[in-house]
Amino acid sequence: MERRKVDVVVMSDLHLGTYGCHAKEIVNYLKSIQPQVLVLNGDIIDGWQFSKRYFPVAHMQVIKEIMSLLSKGSRVIYITGNHDEMLRRYSDIEIGNFQLTDKMVMEINGKMTWIFHGDVFDATTKGSAKMLAKLGGHGYDLLILINSFINWCLKAIGREKMSFSKKVKNSVKKAVAWIGDFEQTAAELAIEKKYDYVICGHIHQPQKRVIETKNGSVVYLNSGDWIENLTCLEYHQNEWSIYHYDEKQFAAAPVADMEKKLPLLNVVTDEVVMFTSALKGAKVANGLQLYNLLTKLP
Repeated sequence: MERRKVDVVVMSDLHLGTYGCHAKEIVNYLKSIQPQVLVLNGDIIDGWQFSKRYFPVAHMQVIKEIMSLLSKGSRVIYITGNHDEMLRRYSDIEIGNFQLTDKMVMEINGKMTWIFHGDVFDATTKGSAKMLAKLGGHGYDLLILINSFINWCLKAIGREKMSFSKKVKNSVKKAVAWIGDFEQTAAELAIEKKYDYVICGHIHQPQKRVIETKNGSVVYLNSGDWIENLTCLEYHQNEWSIYHYDEKQFAAAPVADMEKKLPLLNVVTDEVVMFTSALKGAKVANGLQLYNLLTKLP
């Protein structure tokens, strides 16, 4: 597949390391694009649910494809979220085309775009409520796992897939009201800061709409997720749009199946990885210089 050239792509809530992650679909999508800037807007690797017993090859291939985009010249900006909050201690580190941060403001064609994950507005991810949120996360992961099995059965008989969690959210008034409050809070702060766009993730609810207050207006965007909705945001031809993954548009990506057993560790090898006499000579020379210097000290 020929890669589509896109100016900016914003993806969030991949939740690598969980059963609900659609890693193969993410790989398909990443193989299809060549963005100038790829923004990973939080909850990319799920540190809350992470287990060393479950990290399939397909999940590792997502990381490989991101690294591949880096090598092709794309700039990758990783914005931390609540599920990958362990990375926040390393915020504002920059290595080549890769940058790790907590939030960012991007100017595109004279328009100011404020991007952050969004958990800062969620009281359930702080203090004692955080433990309950983590426990709820395990229940959510189980629901997604059951949902995946049912969708496999529906696909086998030629029926459309369905999302239990999405139906629950849409049917519970409190959840709908919470999402509305989240969007309104983000928009009001963006208007106060005179931004033209505000982009969040976190709530797994793809959205693009204009929000107006007495102080002005802003375009609110949410990249959605790759658990239920399989969506992200693309900026192309001077316009932001919500991208919805459609499996019919993609041939199967060459994603390896997960090995059921870890290979036996064997450190004995006859393979020569690197050989150079110059490097060895440089080490000896430096060692002699250090010895001569030490012997001259009083």
